[in-house]
Amino acid sequence: MEYVKLNNGVEMPMLGFGVYQIPAEDTKRCVLEAVSVGYRSIDTAQAYANEAEVGEAVRICGIPREELFLTTKIWISNGGYDKARASIDESLRRLKTDYIDLMLIHQPFNDYYGTYRAMEEACRSGKIRAIGVSNFMPDRFIDIAGFVETVPAVNQLEVHVFQQQKKAREILGKYGTRIMAWSPLAQGKNNLFTNEDLTAVGEKYGKTAAQVNLRFLIQSGVAVIPKSTHIERMEENFDLFDFTLTDDEMKKLEALDLGHSQFIDHYAPEVAEMFVNAGKAHMV
Repeated sequence: MEYVKLNNGVEMPMLGFGVYQIPAEDTKRCVLEAVSVGYRSIDTAQAYANEAEVGEAVRICGIPREELFLTTKIWISNGGYDKARASIDESLRRLKTDYIDLMLIHQPFNDYYGTYRAMEEACRSGKIRAIGVSNFMPDRFIDIAGFVETVPAVNQLEVHVFQQQKKAREILGKYGTRIMAWSPLAQGKNNLFTNEDLTAVGEKYGKTAAQVNLRFLIQSGVAVIPKSTHIERMEENFDLFDFTLTDDEMKKLEALDLGHSQFIDHYAPEVAEMFVNAGKAHMV
């Protein structure tokens, strides 16, 4: 496993296991299987409705808590200091843990300044080890990073070979903020699993296009949290540390960047309206 040191000194695995869109009834099994494969970083969120199942898996997995890295995120409806503060305690309860390794603001909507103050307070008290944001495009990121006491340690964004977030990574680098990729395999969009460039590089190392894509991201300094409900795919996604791409191969794959999302445009007004409406739903 490769690790990266965050801007507050906390070490984070470069490879983790994501549980987005895994039904609650399957989450415990999937996390236990992922841990058995070797994953030590698990990424969940309040909005995924499976924090409790992640917590149960962590409780019984047999791995000491200090060897695991748990990430969760505060949802829009829990925005603002008071609600966020209560939701942090609720996430701790659901995850059955005394501390969260990394907590992020899930989306840049509602009173995210109040939310961030609650996270800073929880970090000072030891409830959280590192804090950051998710889906904050460069403009929103510069805004929050410029007016908080604790510069975000992580910004979680859509990143894969077709959306490499080159501008965002340039901005984040100025603040010492690490990037973590959600949906690092793009859910197979744009024929990622059969892309001829990824496949050609993979043939040299006996790896799949998916593995080459993930290795490319890690070598680019991007932490990844691929998701799967099948242990065979978990094992494949984990098998990334016995090969290294050459500089020429990295440049070849950098050219695959399309420069736009394969899923959602966070700058679009209709997307903002969608998140605002979703954030009005009650959640603690």
